[in-house]
Amino acid sequence: MIYSNGDQLMNPLDLSHDAPWKKRFRAPTVQYTSIAPLNRQRGLAVSNQSGVYQLYAWDVKTGRLRQITDKPAGVVFGGISPDGAYIIYHDDQQGNEIGHYVRVPFDGDINTPREDITPDMPPYASLSASESLNGQWFGYTVADQSGFNMLMLPKNPDGTLGQAQVLYRSQALSFGPMFSYDGDYAVIATTERSQSTDTCLMAFDLLDKSQQQNIKILQEETGTIQPVAFAPLPGDTRLLAVTDATGFNRPLVWDVVTGDRIDIPLPDIQGDINAWGWSPDGKRILLFGLNQAVYQIYVYDLENSQLNILAHLAGVYSAGYFYDDETIYINYQDSTQPAKVVAMNAQTGTILDDVLKAGEAPSGVKWRSVNFSSSDGVKAQAWLAVPNGEGPFPMIMHMHGGPTAVQTETFSPSAQMWVDHGFAWMSVNYRGSTTFGRDFQHAIYGMLGHREVDDMAAAYHWAVANGIAQPDAVILTGASYGGYLTLQCLGKTPALWAGGIAVVAIADWFLMYEDQAETLRGYQKALFGGSPDELPEIHRNASPITYVENVSAPVLVIQGANDTRCPARQMRVYEEKMRQAGKDIHVHWFDAGHGSRAMAQDIEHHELMLQWVYRVLG
Repeated sequence: MIYSNGDQLMNPLDLSHDAPWKKRFRAPTVQYTSIAPLNRQRGLAVSNQSGVYQLYAWDVKTGRLRQITDKPAGVVFGGISPDGAYIIYHDDQQGNEIGHYVRVPFDGDINTPREDITPDMPPYASLSASESLNGQWFGYTVADQSGFNMLMLPKNPDGTLGQAQVLYRSQALSFGPMFSYDGDYAVIATTERSQSTDTCLMAFDLLDKSQQQNIKILQEETGTIQPVAFAPLPGDTRLLAVTDATGFNRPLVWDVVTGDRIDIPLPDIQGDINAWGWSPDGKRILLFGLNQAVYQIYVYDLENSQLNILAHLAGVYSAGYFYDDETIYINYQDSTQPAKVVAMNAQTGTILDDVLKAGEAPSGVKWRSVNFSSSDGVKAQAWLAVPNGEGPFPMIMHMHGGPTAVQTETFSPSAQMWVDHGFAWMSVNYRGSTTFGRDFQHAIYGMLGHREVDDMAAAYHWAVANGIAQPDAVILTGASYGGYLTLQCLGKTPALWAGGIAVVAIADWFLMYEDQAETLRGYQKALFGGSPDELPEIHRNASPITYVENVSAPVLVIQGANDTRCPARQMRVYEEKMRQAGKDIHVHWFDAGHGSRAMAQDIEHHELMLQWVYRVLG
């Protein structure tokens, strides 16, 4: 351990091939699975066992994975057709998220030709895709300069696909459609009636061929409704959805034919309650709660209006579904264990078995949840990990992306790397984060980059006052919106920070709007309440480039050259303005899109971060 002036500084820099932190990055994980509802021995898995996150055909009975994609920039989103015949994904160019949906036979591999299912369209960005369980329709969203287009492809009896049909077009942020089992009804979610991020649901009767189709709408007076899934039964027109009209997310069931709505308020439960989906018999729904970023899983019996609280292990759970009426398959991880898929008893929550294992990883430090007060008396939550020894320590202060996301106790090789080197690590769920209630999440809307900065300053003062952080050795870091907040904090509260590491970051909301994919342009308008032309002062005050003259700490930026979410031009302009102002900035460009999906590249980036921080802190 290196000491200076009585303060505990860093451990010796370890860049060796077998450093524990590198072994954690190399541990294969399974980040997502799904199964074919009508052929439950076939599934889809997302894993990095090849070294890069790719899609795999999953033989559920044997547990074997067969690699389907082999993209250098990786593939992390995909689906399996209801009958298990095909794996479908959006095929882009080097991670730029602009491309076409393609499908590959389940029995294929990385050498099997891809079938372009939209060959007559120019490359496009897309937010969502789904298929009716009877296979009649494939639906997807295409965002272009005309707005958001919800399209449907009919499937012919021989399995080929017909010509795309337009279900609905909107200038506002929208996604869908999703279909009832029989493909007779479709639902989309759109913000066009709120002109904010709040969505309503629109239900379409696909059997109604009249020109003036009657569209049913489900909308909250104040709040958003997000669709989850139709019931998995022929003739069943019930849609599972989630609303935040009470101030926290709660499930509801809406019959799109009768209009009947059943709310499941669960008044005695704290925090958000979200939904994953239905049991195969359509009698129960699988729910998960998040309270102060901590998970709890529930099964709700619709016939008896009974909530079953599962007594499961603490940790982070994602992508849960009923494998059968008695068993749940679900992704599980915590701050010391990589993500894997486990089988869980649907009555008790007991873990029955590892379905798809993760790789072995060196032990790490368990995170703990902490709370502190920010401006306006708001209570904020963060995760904290500290090395052995007595503080104060140099600190890495992390911010998640989003902003409509939340940091939970995930397995993070990056966090453990810093702790290995003698740093305290703290990740802050700033205002704008989800799962802390509607008021907390919406507190930043229309004025991005201000209250989040207050929360980061409050976190800094809490960590210093509690003897955890050295006041002159706190480094900010984050990716995407977290990278944006890194740059914004450096410009708005420069006296607090020793440096900042911004990954795939936003520096200028004006240029961002001009260059980004159409999907994200709609999201930006919803967050701000208008475009940069409509609200120039708000966008200017929210842009880190506005505060370049204030920056006093060194800055490291790691940016994807093919990123369409946080495009390259706005960062190049920020870099040039920083250099003209005589600021200490280094920008590292990598050949991918919005972040790295490759183990080797992650390790390379973290070697760069370590070397840079050791230089900055001396």
